[in-house]
Amino acid sequence: MFHRIFIANRGEVAARLVRACHKMGIEAVCAASQPDLNAAYPYLEEADEVVNLGPGSAAESYLKMEQVVQAAKQSHCTALHPGWGFLAENPRFAALCEQHGITFIGPAPEVMDRMGRKVSSRIAAAAAGLPVVPGSKGLLRSVKEAIEVAQQIGYPVVLKADAGGGGRGIRRCNSEAEVQTAFTEASREALAAFGNGDLYLEKYMLGGRHIEFQILGDGFGKAIHLGERECSIQRRHQKLLEEAPSPVIDAKKRTHYGNLSAEAAAHWNYAGAGTMEYLLADDGNLYFLEMNTRLQVEHPVTEQITGIDIVEAQIRIAAGQGLPCTQEEVHWNGHAIEVRLNAEDPQQDFRPAPGVVEKITFPGDKVRIDTHIVANSKISPFYDSLLAKVIAHGSSREEAIEIMLDCLGRANIQGVPTTAALQQEILNHEDFRSGNFDTLWLGEFLKA
Repeated sequence: MFHRIFIANRGEVAARLVRACHKMGIEAVCAASQPDLNAAYPYLEEADEVVNLGPGSAAESYLKMEQVVQAAKQSHCTALHPGWGFLAENPRFAALCEQHGITFIGPAPEVMDRMGRKVSSRIAAAAAGLPVVPGSKGLLRSVKEAIEVAQQIGYPVVLKADAGGGGRGIRRCNSEAEVQTAFTEASREALAAFGNGDLYLEKYMLGGRHIEFQILGDGFGKAIHLGERECSIQRRHQKLLEEAPSPVIDAKKRTHYGNLSAEAAAHWNYAGAGTMEYLLADDGNLYFLEMNTRLQVEHPVTEQITGIDIVEAQIRIAAGQGLPCTQEEVHWNGHAIEVRLNAEDPQQDFRPAPGVVEKITFPGDKVRIDTHIVANSKISPFYDSLLAKVIAHGSSREEAIEIMLDCLGRANIQGVPTTAALQQEILNHEDFRSGNFDTLWLGEFLKA
């Protein structure tokens, strides 16, 4: 087992990783930019060592690959956990770690590269027997080719960045004219965000639901799945609320698509935690969208209903200790819901609200709070605005909803605006209560 792990991230995920390391008796070394060092984050006090990565800009700190690897080496770490975001899905970074004798806690660089690019992941998924959304067979070489594919599969369609993520480089098109306009826009946005302007095209499925399966692979041809998560409550492709299990996936579907996902991961010799993302279409079938080759923000809901610590499993797999259990030993208990509380103002188009959190308290019972924030912590303008994740676990979906509502109603956050009131509105809405929603629902709700 590793003695010291370098945490190449910040905020809530870094706090989560410090806890996991210490639970396992492993020393945790944290990276931190200068603004984060001055932000009063408890996890930096709890870490066994903190390395200053430099200025606030991510490009000058958390994204500087050589500097991060050097920091890990100089702090005598033999492994590195990338968390999510920043360099977590960068195959060049994973390879750089390995070249310098540092175990990258995640899949092999070549697997990450294949699954991190949308077109190659679609090809790999289809070859492994996963159903994929109808679309272009490869990268689009021109607007003309995009229009030809769109005519073949029928409108509406969606243009997507091959190297995309976080909703960037995506354009829905309902006509040839829209494809002509959107192609240049999406490519330009993708180039600016990811350094890669390549696009592909898929059929846009109206009313689809975002369903994802959590998998764990040992890197040697074995993998298991931990069931699905429902992630359809989204705004501009950004998730606000997640739950497990999905209210519309029955045991038969869970077994079928879960096993397909695990078998595909095993086929790729996938190592560590990964997520297969699907679209549930009106025909009742799931279609593979992409794979996230990292720990997900919403992993706690799966942990709550399975009792499996996914971060600990990642670390043990990277250390060569294999999977935490067999597929037959995975059991699901009750229902879990997670809401993301962001320092944003929903009344101002979700404008981020950096500042000082004057007070932050939650009821101490029945909920799990994942956060890096305490009173007097600073929300930086340089990074995402996540304050905390609140995870409620009940014996039923209805009980989990009530536990969450009680917690949010009694929470006290002062100093910055938050999304707490919006989350309560969503949880109380009859559509959410009945499970009658899709990826477009929140957008329509916000317009009302």
